[in-house]
Amino acid sequence: MRRILMTSLMMALCACSHADEGDMVTDPADRPEGFVNAQTYIHGLQADMRYFGDDNFIGRPIDGYDAPICYLTIEAAEALSKVQAELSGFGLGLKVFDCYRPASAVADFAAWARDLDDEKMKAKYYPEVEKSRLFELGYIAERSGHSRGSTMDLTIIELSTGEELDMGSRYDLFDPLSWPSDPRPTAQQRGNRALIQSVMLSNGFRGIKEEWWHFTLNNEPYPDTYFDFPVK
Repeated sequence: MRRILMTSLMMALCACSHADEGDMVTDPADRPEGFVNAQTYIHGLQADMRYFGDDNFIGRPIDGYDAPICYLTIEAAEALSKVQAELSGFGLGLKVFDCYRPASAVADFAAWARDLDDEKMKAKYYPEVEKSRLFELGYIAERSGHSRGSTMDLTIIELSTGEELDMGSRYDLFDPLSWPSDPRPTAQQRGNRALIQSVMLSNGFRGIKEEWWHFTLNNEPYPDTYFDFPVK
């Protein structure tokens, strides 16, 4: 089935001869082979899919999210299941905020960022940043690794209560306070950040310096393909 998918991608590439391999975007109506619903694949995985609802930096549901489902490549879901199993031995587990992100959702983010009059959620998600600088500072981009299917945003919870561990900043806060290395959080908050970094990196993921919640599978199966099927 991987060969069938790649054949379809190459046909799309031929139709757009100006694009190179790293620019390929596929937009089938249905989820392609190689992706799974992580909420059913990973036992006990919790989800709070922020872009399906209103509690996000835009303040409304985002294009392409028709259901609160975490889709991941099988490879990413398998690696994440090992993280979940490791944490469960300590009474902890994972909660995902975002997983696969359609390219149409990324375009929705970019269009919103260009509308400088819409600052509905500024006080909650980017209080110290001018909206006009979101592209410049890297908070908004024209393309996201999430669209490749092996990147996710997540946190750690107490299994007994479902309560999130205190990471020292809210998810999607556009501020250096969200950097894993920021010294301002308390010792306990920094310890929680160190825990999530340690358990994810030891199971084959890599993080980024700007967001404590963001991780990508090191050996992702589609490193040059940006998908655009809807989350439904």
